Amino acid sequence: MYKNVFDRVEKKYLLKTDKYDELIKLLSNYMVLDEYGSYTINNIYLDTDNFDLIRSSLEKPIYKEKMRLRSYNQTNLDSKVFLEIKKKYKGIVNKRRISLKLEDANKWIDSYYNGNSDSQISKEITYFMKLYQVKRKIFIAYDRTAYYNSEYDLRITFDTNIRSRETDLYLEAGNQGILYFKEPTYLMEIKCNGAMPLWLTQILSELCIYPQSFSKYGNFYKQKLLKEMECRNNV
Repeated sequence: MYKNVFDRVEKKYLLKTDKYDELIKLLSNYMVLDEYGSYTINNIYLDTDNFDLIRSSLEKPIYKEKMRLRSYNQTNLDSKVFLEIKKKYKGIVNKRRISLKLEDANKWIDSYYNGNSDSQISKEITYFMKLYQVKRKIFIAYDRTAYYNSEYDLRITFDTNIRSRETDLYLEAGNQGILYFKEPTYLMEIKCNGAMPLWLTQILSELCIYPQSFSKYGNFYKQKLLKEMECRNNV
């Protein structure tokens, strides 16, 4: 079951195919596919006209926040989606989100008003929208495979085919987009409520896999800036 409020530590790693294959073999001794297995995640990121939220996030402050609309697999106006605020403070990630039909979420984003809920989270989302005057800025999708270890409440996800588009910024428009990586690459995220188990740190050390900062939205934004600079230089 999806949770609407949770806190956790997240660490990210970028893997090529050979390293991914080695890692999966070792993880199979400790983890199983979670109840959803493999699926596609679709996101619309909301930001100010000047991309203030992602620009602030890229400066790596102690506290940062972003807003997105998320769905899973093929999506239509009747599909359940999640409108959420994602916050990060001193490495701890907090998500507060509400689930609703995509048709209602679209109306909420367009009007900054949700007439179907008076919950605390709904009020926080509406306040966030009005405070930053957010708009649809980019669509990002990826194919995810997720593994879980119930003993440690540990979740590891692998995202590939990370892609984006800056037009047709509606989830019902499909999950097509331009690929970020030119060759097969996996973004691994380790998500836990505390320290990683010893067996996992040993596996990562053995394979020389080290964490690195990678924001899907942030990197697409930096890619966008580079393209704009190249266009200005070519004028």
